[in-house]
Amino acid sequence: MTAFRANLLLLLAAAIWGFAFVAQRLGMAHVGPFTFNAIRFGLGALSLLPLIRATRDRREHAARPAVLWVGGLIVGFTLFAAASAQQIGIVTTTAGKAGFITGLYVVLVPFAALIWGERASWVTWLGATLAAVGLYFLSVTEALVLSVGDAWVLLSAVLWTVQIHLIARLTRVIDPLPLAAAQFAVCSLLSWAVALATETITWAGIEGALWPLAYGSFMSVGIAFTLQVVAQRHAHPTPAAIIMSLESAFAALGGWLLLGERLGTRGTLGAGLMMAGMMLAQVRFPGGSLDRSLQV
Repeated sequence: MTAFRANLLLLLAAAIWGFAFVAQRLGMAHVGPFTFNAIRFGLGALSLLPLIRATRDRREHAARPAVLWVGGLIVGFTLFAAASAQQIGIVTTTAGKAGFITGLYVVLVPFAALIWGERASWVTWLGATLAAVGLYFLSVTEALVLSVGDAWVLLSAVLWTVQIHLIARLTRVIDPLPLAAAQFAVCSLLSWAVALATETITWAGIEGALWPLAYGSFMSVGIAFTLQVVAQRHAHPTPAAIIMSLESAFAALGGWLLLGERLGTRGTLGAGLMMAGMMLAQVRFPGGSLDRSLQV
């Protein structure tokens, strides 16, 4: 496979992930946030099993089951917290805004790396500044009020950052595909526990959310994750990371096409600044940390 074809596959994956924000909003009209995540991540874990089986002979780290599940519990709990915050926030914000705010993890990751002694370049600082200014225009009203939904999604971006660093270290000893399936399974079980305790679950609601759930499970997790795994073997890290960050733009496009959402002049300016900041951060901090086994 050529690098050009690999980049096309990554672009397709970014589009699938971006439109997943639309699926999440549509699904919330029928089921609660924890019910949605419980089903979505449970089916997502199952969708990875054929890929895990097909690649078992090419694994670099064949961890013992106990090690795998301990790692899965750690990252699965973080995934549960991040996905729950994002799903709760999407109830009261737009798919496009949620996509851009979530994308801030691209900038937050290199700054969190300072904890491990990794220095951020001046370009990364510039990217973070642009992203922060963009977030202000996108999410803070002229009355200096941050909406509740945007605040929840911002919290999820911080939690995704923690998730990324956990994965970066655990995949040194555990193969990423089994670890991804394990964390999805743990997230699903935790979501079921909260959903059963706090939400009203009906078959009618699940049937109403069937297509958003199917998209979020099989398209966003199964197909897009597989595309990334295949494509990143042949793509250069820096352009690959930039292409994957375009999911924010696809989230805004999906919200406009399918939900009639409008960012307005202020929101468009903020989204543009955030995209510029995220792409700058990607150029200087490419590759390994941006693994979509972390966010789907």
